[in-house]
Amino acid sequence: MRRQLFTETSISRLAIWARRIALFSLAATFIAVIIVRSGALEIVPALSTLAGALVLACLAILLAFAAGIVIWRQGIGGGRQAVTALLIGAALIAYPVYLGIKASRLPAIYDITTDPIDPPQFDAIARLRPRDANPVTYAGLYTAEQQHAAYSDIEPDDTTATAQDAFAAAMKVIAKRKWRVVDARPPQGPLPRVIDARTVQPSAVRDGIIEAVARTPILGFRDDVVVRVRPTIDGARIDVRSASRYGRHDLGTNAKRVRSLIEDIDDVLSTPPPQKKSAPPPKPAGKANQAKR
Repeated sequence: MRRQLFTETSISRLAIWARRIALFSLAATFIAVIIVRSGALEIVPALSTLAGALVLACLAILLAFAAGIVIWRQGIGGGRQAVTALLIGAALIAYPVYLGIKASRLPAIYDITTDPIDPPQFDAIARLRPRDANPVTYAGLYTAEQQHAAYSDIEPDDTTATAQDAFAAAMKVIAKRKWRVVDARPPQGPLPRVIDARTVQPSAVRDGIIEAVARTPILGFRDDVVVRVRPTIDGARIDVRSASRYGRHDLGTNAKRVRSLIEDIDDVLSTPPPQKKSAPPPKPAGKANQAKR
């Protein structure tokens, strides 16, 4: 019986370590995402963990390229390990790279409102924000100018619906999005009256206010939202403000949230209420008696 001789091909150690580091960075990224979403740690150490995992992913990519050069020159094994490390590392850093490119094209602001002159105020949410979070006070004219240059379509929503209907529509949209409502005060009081071509709001009138906490899809960052419904002569004016708790750059998230929220509220207000089916008229008693006969 002849013995078959097998020659073992040496495998590049760079490729082996590249795959190990890539798998470790993948696990560390998932753990960091879970920590950030659950709020088990403070936001800074949680993000530091995520940043460390992404750095390891970059290191795995560099080792995979180096392993590819060694494999090509020396004719040894390890190509599969190097490709695996390259794919995992590229998948992990693809989204952060996309966000970095996006951030370079947008202004570094984190507070978006439809009314920069008189922005809706955070009241109940202000007492819930951590001390190291961004200030709840609106940044002012400089932020308003940057917002107008980048998001010129963000503006108040003037509707012919009543303030009560507008408030109910906003509550319906927020409930559908499963945001956590911190405070909700419906509008009260009579409509404003016009005196000398100026709108005077009686002291009995109260704006409708909704304060809620929204979360980003992937990392689950908590952003604060306030909706103000103010009665007007022709109906109601809806103002929205969305602000990130952490970071100096929201990557356009708040503008997108404000825009979509107003669009959804308008869709609810423009949808006619379902009509109740009227009950069929009762049959005449005479015909019923004749049928029995």
